[in-house]
Amino acid sequence: MKRKMTLLPLIAATYSIVAGGPFGLEDIVARAGYVGAIGILLLTPLLWGLPTALTVSELASAIPSEGGYYVWLRRAFGPLWGFQEAWLTLVGSIFDMAIYPTLFVGYLGHFAPSLTAGHRGILIGMGLIALAAAWNMLGARLVAGSSLWLGILLLAPFGVLVGYGFLHPAPAATAGPHLDFLGGILVAMWNYMGWDNASTVAGEVERPQRNYPLAMAATLAIVTLTYILPILAVAITGLPSSQWSTGGWAEVARAATGAGGFGAALAVAIGIGGMLGSVDTLNSLTMTLSRLPAVMADDGYLPKIFTWRHPKTGAPWVAILACATAWALCLNLSFAKLIMLDVLLTGLSILLEFAALVALRIREPNLPRPYRVPGGLFGAIAIGIPPAVLLVVTVVRTEAEPVGPINALEFGAILIAAGFAAYFASRRKPNRKTT
Repeated sequence: MKRKMTLLPLIAATYSIVAGGPFGLEDIVARAGYVGAIGILLLTPLLWGLPTALTVSELASAIPSEGGYYVWLRRAFGPLWGFQEAWLTLVGSIFDMAIYPTLFVGYLGHFAPSLTAGHRGILIGMGLIALAAAWNMLGARLVAGSSLWLGILLLAPFGVLVGYGFLHPAPAATAGPHLDFLGGILVAMWNYMGWDNASTVAGEVERPQRNYPLAMAATLAIVTLTYILPILAVAITGLPSSQWSTGGWAEVARAATGAGGFGAALAVAIGIGGMLGSVDTLNSLTMTLSRLPAVMADDGYLPKIFTWRHPKTGAPWVAILACATAWALCLNLSFAKLIMLDVLLTGLSILLEFAALVALRIREPNLPRPYRVPGGLFGAIAIGIPPAVLLVVTVVRTEAEPVGPINALEFGAILIAAGFAAYFASRRKPNRKTT
């Protein structure tokens, strides 16, 4: 690449990948109330987001290769587990990437229900995926740069909402009688997930040894603040948590600030921000996830056509088109099912990354590491324990969610097993010399 991503665009892209604004948090408040939601959003980054960010900081700065976590697992445990890491991520992305068009359609439906009714919502979602694919043909640097401006635009209305909330306190509302903390934790895990995806474009980042640790630290702080402050501000206005629903930030803002001109204008601005946030996250994830098939094709696990890149931008255009097609297949699933399957599959891939962190500490103690997870080998092991516990919580909650004739856990197990079958069935003649 002639020009690479610098620190600020990397922070913006990582924020888009992980958060894309406070959108998607509505279910946490609805399930756990204000106190529960704020507690969950303070605890989850410590137990789930921070360990992953620390792992990415060490491994992306030590092994700044395109393909990121796929390369880490292959180097730590061999090609089988590198393949499984990529498989879990890509299959999980099929469900994850359907969430953002679903949210976009939900926010659009608040303004114009007739536009999203019936099959129109699915067609709009497909169009959004096509837009992200076309945008990514322009290259990673432009995608990351656009994330900075989209992030500013989508967060500006929340700044106004936070200011209003703190200036207009009211008696606190009581929590609803039916609280679902496990469901709230599951949604929070999804909202703090995606740090590792930023690693797949390491080959297109300027000074990755310096910029990845800085980007992870800055983004974690920004994500946590932009999650908690808007919810706290609405809680201060006294709005009951029972008025929250999926994709309902615009209605929450209207109810919290009044039905007058200011409230209506703020609701419109936040609704537009929700659509921008969905576009931004979808666009950034298209950039990072599409690099996996390209690198796997280099290693001979996918046809050579997936290695084809745009001659000017370097974008893996065949991989982008293939991923976009797969993502469009899940647009009709519910928000809850999409999140549960995504967290289960992607969560397992994150646990493999923790294992790679430990294995590389043991197998390659002299590998230059510009950043190290504190605490030596014990620290590297310890940071993987809280995410493993949270993943057990996910498994418990997923077992209760049906997917056709089976539950989500059984469906996830089938997809995991298919990864091993796909590995042994794949052609393993490298399309390039691998290390």
